[in-house]
Amino acid sequence: MMEELYIISGVAGMTGSELAGTLVGKGSRVIGFDNFFASSKEALKEIEDNDHFSFYEFDINNKGQMAQIKNQAMAMKKEFKRIIYINCAAVVHTEHFYHIDRTFETNVMGMRLFLDQAIEIGADIFINCSTSEVYSMNSWKEGGVSEEDYLLLANAEHSQRTSYAAGKLMTEFFMRDAVINNKIKGCSIRFANVYSKKELYPKHIIPHILMQLKQNGCVELLENSRKNKRTFLHNIDSCMAVLALVHSPDALDGSVYNVATDEEISIIDLTLFCAKKMGIEKPQMVFKGYRESDPERRMLNTDKIRNRTGWRPRVSLAEGIEMCIRELEG
Repeated sequence: MMEELYIISGVAGMTGSELAGTLVGKGSRVIGFDNFFASSKEALKEIEDNDHFSFYEFDINNKGQMAQIKNQAMAMKKEFKRIIYINCAAVVHTEHFYHIDRTFETNVMGMRLFLDQAIEIGADIFINCSTSEVYSMNSWKEGGVSEEDYLLLANAEHSQRTSYAAGKLMTEFFMRDAVINNKIKGCSIRFANVYSKKELYPKHIIPHILMQLKQNGCVELLENSRKNKRTFLHNIDSCMAVLALVHSPDALDGSVYNVATDEEISIIDLTLFCAKKMGIEKPQMVFKGYRESDPERRMLNTDKIRNRTGWRPRVSLAEGIEMCIRELEG
């Protein structure tokens, strides 16, 4: 009997692909699916032919396709000591925050159906990948915002973006309710600004900066970028956080865990840093457009996951950017 079977939604995304690669490398069996909404098969090329990995180009909102995943998991159940569901599927980019139907269908309804499936087949663990966006405008304080702090959403004028945060918050309620009612063990993870060398979505800030620097040495930024500061979490570290929780039984109590780094950097300094790494001394920056309800700073306190699992970020921003540049320059 093999140890673990993992069912991963959004498996071609940043955290999902890193998880799949890490798990099959350790001999675990992985079933993954993705509809390539904001990802590509390229992220899975290193494991697509691995006997421990099965991939399906499925949509989490397609009930027929999800029934196929369920049937396969049921058929394989007796071969494994544990079955672990990890929900990495999400409409994640700010370009889509203002389209309520897109975010609600996938982030809320899709997650709920995936959770229900895990419960129905008797899975042991469900990990729900959430987001630091739930903190909305209350995204910074000295020492970092903790999971127990009050949430302060944007005002009603900006409710379209807030719908994304509220939707992800709903998934955390579903997760906690399932655990409280003894249906499954699990937790939710609030990731902050995950990035990856494999990321193909140029409108995320790091690949956006790198691609524009490579193409013409000039970077177009939003007006918000004159003030905004962020931390950035490499997908190797987001993956390791998931696995740390999977293997920490006492932490799977329906809790929410912040996962982030404490390397805060302004968007302007990030641009200058990337340019310097690429050998560009004085990059031109053009400021155009403005994003409503965009917090100037976002710092998360990660004491909870560190204390309960021993996880901590290992990839520095400098190391992560260098990985991205090497991948971009091929």
